[in-house]
Amino acid sequence: MKLFFHGVFALCRKELRMILKDPRSRLVLVMPIILQSLLFGYAVSFDLNDVPFAVLDEDNSSLSRDLARRFDASPVFQRAAAPPSATAIPGLLDNGEVLLVIHIAAGTGRRAEAGLPAPVQILADGRNALTGATAMGYAVGIVEAFAAERAPAPQTLRVISRALYNPNLETRFSILPGLIASLAMLQTVLHASLATAREKEQGTYDQLRITPLSPFALMLGKTLPPMLVGYAQSVLIFLVARFWFQIPCAGSTAAIAVVLLPMNLALAGLGLSISILSRNMQQAMLLCFAAIMPMMLLSGLMTPIRAMPEFMQYATMANPMRFAVDAIRRIYLEGAPLRLLSFDLVGLACLALPATCVSALLFRKRG
Repeated sequence: MKLFFHGVFALCRKELRMILKDPRSRLVLVMPIILQSLLFGYAVSFDLNDVPFAVLDEDNSSLSRDLARRFDASPVFQRAAAPPSATAIPGLLDNGEVLLVIHIAAGTGRRAEAGLPAPVQILADGRNALTGATAMGYAVGIVEAFAAERAPAPQTLRVISRALYNPNLETRFSILPGLIASLAMLQTVLHASLATAREKEQGTYDQLRITPLSPFALMLGKTLPPMLVGYAQSVLIFLVARFWFQIPCAGSTAAIAVVLLPMNLALAGLGLSISILSRNMQQAMLLCFAAIMPMMLLSGLMTPIRAMPEFMQYATMANPMRFAVDAIRRIYLEGAPLRLLSFDLVGLACLALPATCVSALLFRKRG
């Protein structure tokens, strides 16, 4: 047993030296993760803070002017145009000059004062469905609040809304905790996929096979270094989210570490299988990137799993990132304990075990 652990430790040390021996390699392990975290935190945002809009007021009543001033007073909207007639609206939307147009038809104020339905038309640029729907939601909220204040009948019901876990509904609160798993996944799979392919290409793999180490010890020595790289990069992303972007962590860092263990094990097993099936490093990298993109898209990081077609929702069950992103988000934002994450933990375990077994079988048969 002592010789077993000594051999695994020696192989892990060799692999880590291969990864860290070049100063440029060390820089690649640290700087891209920090830069990508900052990029996602600043650039990837679904929040709208400056929406160009136009108002076509054909009513020109006190009510219509007050409604237009309500939009002007909002910090979200910025008036960018004043169309002279309804025929000018399509051109404003087509050339992207405005994202939203508020059309108040003639007679709207008179109908509202009489207690009759007085619709206000809101036209949004739907070419970008997400921003268009978000801007329209903001506009509808302003109109509804204005209507509730100006309605002739007293209001008996009042809506008070609060967003749990993300009070200001900031996109980075959703994105950055998920990156703790997603960005670390990239280099975990990459380094694991190059572990054996590098040996084959350099002609040293046959020498490694004749060492006293068992196939299991060799596989373990090839698996642990990429997992350590994944853990280290998850720590960097956590530090950027917590201290640079000031996103408070409501849960336990130990719980996050527990979730990362089966995730990294499943990813390292996938990468090692790719490495064994590849004849050289080029093939390994191509297969690696072919696997990474679907895993990222089906992780739920950018789009909710429930928004996907039903058959795609079932496909996400074969993706360890689907469970890891959900679990880490819940721990980070909700403070959820591990006992409430049984679905995600069982899913990760059910994927980590086959990935490890398949890589071990391939390592024994084809290594």
